[in-house]
Amino acid sequence: MAEARGGDGEPGAPGMGLELELEPEGGSLEGEKEEAMDGAELLEDGELPREPRVGSKRKLAMSSCETCGTEEAKYRCPRCMKCSCSLACVKKHKTELTCNGIREKTAFVSLKQFTEINLLSDYRFLEDIGRSADYVARDIFLKRPSTNKILNYMKNRARRCNIDLRILPIGFTKRRENTTVFDRKEQRFYWHLKLLFPQSHAEYVEKGVPGDKKLHEILRTYIDPEKSDPVIRQRLKAYVFSESGVQILMKIENMQHNLVRYYELDPCKSLIENLKDKVVIEYPTLHVVLKGSKNDMIILGQESNAWRRKGEAAQERLLQLPPGEPGLQPRPPSVGSKQNTSEA
Repeated sequence: MAEARGGDGEPGAPGMGLELELEPEGGSLEGEKEEAMDGAELLEDGELPREPRVGSKRKLAMSSCETCGTEEAKYRCPRCMKCSCSLACVKKHKTELTCNGIREKTAFVSLKQFTEINLLSDYRFLEDIGRSADYVARDIFLKRPSTNKILNYMKNRARRCNIDLRILPIGFTKRRENTTVFDRKEQRFYWHLKLLFPQSHAEYVEKGVPGDKKLHEILRTYIDPEKSDPVIRQRLKAYVFSESGVQILMKIENMQHNLVRYYELDPCKSLIENLKDKVVIEYPTLHVVLKGSKNDMIILGQESNAWRRKGEAAQERLLQLPPGEPGLQPRPPSVGSKQNTSEA
């Protein structure tokens, strides 16, 4: 304890100089040094050291550089945990191991190796995900009213042309692909159009097709022997050199899967005229098929002809069966039919 004494060694009196003698509690300074030495010896014996204070620097226990193997390592790659000593070794290890140096936030960490650093990393990762989700939600909330106005305007304009245009919710593939717009100055549609050529297993997309453009003009760049693109012409050679001609079909929407029917479109009419009194989901998809080709597409109004063709094809297959091959056998008469014949 601190005790004030006068010059004569007696307790301080007024008017005399004071001398302060400080003695540490629990022993002298030499005792503290001995305790510190004892603590160091205990650490060397294998006991766990005390945890460092908050804010204190701790030295990473790193070995030598794993790239050159000569210098002491100074850096550790966040992704592959390889130790390096310099920038040259860091670049070399990225090249040799094809490592990008970016820590994998979703990598598996066992419970024994899980530390506070991993916990903090997971917490920040969840925060980033929450921030991204919040940004997307706010972005959709801000842009959705104007988008709805544009889509409603397009639907109203299509309704004036007797076209039932239907828009899918956000997230559907056709909704993302659709680029159809209505030009207010020109007062006409510019359609997103998909063309399917089943006989050649080809599919093409036309963007910005004017609604008043005729269908044969649209197909001219694909199947015309002179004006079509050479690469496309080579792929669609079955259509280019066909003598029977082509049919342009469009699937009827809102029908059962076992009752699929198709409209036959007029190639001499414009796209907007062919779409009248029809349902269009996002954008029209046209099937270009060869006339007289065998396919399962049933055209609206020609169901009887389609069933007749299927019956003829089944009969042809039966006639082509070799003798003795099991085919369709006649149904045996029932018991009632035998009795009727005997009575007759």
